[in-house]
This record gives sequence, C-alpha cells and structure tokens, in this order.
Amino acid sequence: MGGVFLAFSTFVMPALARLDTPDGVRAMQHINRAAPTPWFMVPLFGTATAGLVLAARSVRRLDESDARAQTFGAGLYLAAIILTVAYHVPRNDDLALLDPLGPDATSAWREYQNGWNSANHLRALLCLGAAASWTVASVHAAE
Repeated sequence: MGGVFLAFSTFVMPALARLDTPDGVRAMQHINRAAPTPWFMVPLFGTATAGLVLAARSVRRLDESDARAQTFGAGLYLAAIILTVAYHVPRNDDLALLDPLGPDATSAWREYQNGWNSANHLRALLCLGAAASWTVASVHAAE
C-alpha cells in the first residue's frame, strides 16, 4: 500500500496537476470511483487486520524486539488507515460533487491537490514505515 500511495505522491498527482482543471478534476473523480474494488480494499484493510492480529499477539511479549517491531508497525499502519478514512475519503467525497466547469473549480482543485497530496506523502511514509518495522520483526524472529 505504501507503494500505491507513493506512486500517487510522486507522479500521479503531479501529472493530474499539469492538466487543465476540468480534465484533472474529472480524471481524479474517475480514479476515486474506480478505487474501491476488492483489488484495492482487501490489501488496504486486510493489511490493517493482519497488523492488528500481530499487535494483539505481540502485546504480551513486548520485552522481545520482534514483538515491539510488530506492534510499532501495526501502529504506523493503523495511523495510515485513520488518515485515509478521516482525511482522504471525505475530500474525495467532496471532489465527487465538484463541477469541473464550475466557477470555483480551479481554486477547489488546487486546494484539494495541495492538502490531499501533503497528507498522502504522510500516508505513504506511514505504510512504508510499517513495512520496514514488520521486516525488522521478521529478521528478529528468525534469529
């Protein structure tokens, strides 16, 4: 998931920003409608579920480094999910209602891009940090 979010931060959103406002808005509206499929939602929320299971199993043995890394990774990933649900989804819902040819479209599109992409950078880092923590946990567990 960190890779998906990183792709949006590094080239998808910059490419959409180069389009004329109506085209950029329409493209993002189409992306947002296409995203909630099992191919996206299962990895997004399945990883969160797996992380919570790891954390629940690890909480009883926090004196071990792999357990701490598993719990930390779960916390990072959960923060990314909270950011997604509390910040990105409402903005995507608002964008769905935006008339790409409306008088406020250009300013709304710029505001959307700036806030959404800044928060998406953080979301990507949280997911990548979770992956790194879980990798560390795997290495420590194998020792």
